[in-house]
Amino acid sequence: MAIDDITQTVSDRYARAAATGEQMCCPTTYDLADLKSFVPQEVLTISYGCGTPAGLNSVQPGETVLDIGSGGGIDCFVAARRVGPTGNVIGIDITDTMLEIARRNVPIVAANLGYATANMEFRKGTADAMPVEDASVDLIISNCVINLAPDKRKVFREMYRVLKPGGRFTISDILADQVVPQYLAHDSAKWGDCLSGALQVQDYLGGMMDAGFHAVHQIQSTPWRSIDGIHFLSVTLTGYKFPPVADNAAPLYATLKGPFSTATDELGQQYRRGIPQSIDARTAQFLQSPPLQSLFLIEQAPVFIEATDPRWRAVLPEQAPCVWKGDYAILTGPVINAEDDDHHQHYRGVPLEICSKTTQVLTQDAYRPHFTIYNRASTRVNGTEGTCSPTDGCC
Repeated sequence: MAIDDITQTVSDRYARAAATGEQMCCPTTYDLADLKSFVPQEVLTISYGCGTPAGLNSVQPGETVLDIGSGGGIDCFVAARRVGPTGNVIGIDITDTMLEIARRNVPIVAANLGYATANMEFRKGTADAMPVEDASVDLIISNCVINLAPDKRKVFREMYRVLKPGGRFTISDILADQVVPQYLAHDSAKWGDCLSGALQVQDYLGGMMDAGFHAVHQIQSTPWRSIDGIHFLSVTLTGYKFPPVADNAAPLYATLKGPFSTATDELGQQYRRGIPQSIDARTAQFLQSPPLQSLFLIEQAPVFIEATDPRWRAVLPEQAPCVWKGDYAILTGPVINAEDDDHHQHYRGVPLEICSKTTQVLTQDAYRPHFTIYNRASTRVNGTEGTCSPTDGCC
């Protein structure tokens, strides 16, 4: 399908949903009891998405928030409450019907929040050519919308352009565990269903890094649907546009605490658990960001960590037989590859089949935030127990 045809198909689909009250495909959860206190029912009825934008939990009063694909305005209205009357919220959308509904409810929401003037506005525009000034936004949110854009890499570049240095994004989207075939990609009905436009996890994350973002990591993920053996996942991601850093400070040392036994950061630096590594100011900025600071010890002098040290973090597999149950793991953490204590090499965004023992390891608290775990088996698996060894293809 041509890009213009895709854009028109998606716009028409959402306009029709707004007019008829059709429930769209994407999974989402909202605290409706809370929202009803200030968001009109008209908006709640047409709220679609694949995850409540968790990034709003980090919003500070006075910040500027941009919502890509704002629809009827629900996430903008939630953001307006979070940033307070001194903050600003911008919503962009391509569907006139949605924009009309959102704009109509701006004064109602502002009055319900007790604001003398509205702190939110809605602009017509596309995600790959946003009508937003350079370096003007603190936080970008988006709820199952970038999936619908034909050129996602252009969207990521636009996101980077409009963010201030030090800004961040938190977006929810539908991703696929493998390449979506052409017969689905050219199915106009499935574009509006958040299926045809889904990128592989590794391509989505790679596009963000290519745009300039760092410390890209998963906030949450949920298996959603499976069609013809392709598994679609609802994933919420956060990443940062780091400000420039002067590299004239004294060297620092980073020691990987775990749970990974080895890891490689987005800058290509490799680490072994417990072994200090000299790092420059840029790497220190990266490793001290929220998703990585719990994994590393940063000091002015080298610090070695032994297995007996309480700062050492490891999750060892059970010494017991394992079973293949159809489980797969995708590394979605803030490192590009890592090794667990069962000697599995995980590459970010790439599915890896795992046995029951490894599933138990990766679902522990130390590992869970860094992985999407899902099951590809179409029927119940009656696997026999096996002994893990390098020669039997298990662990």
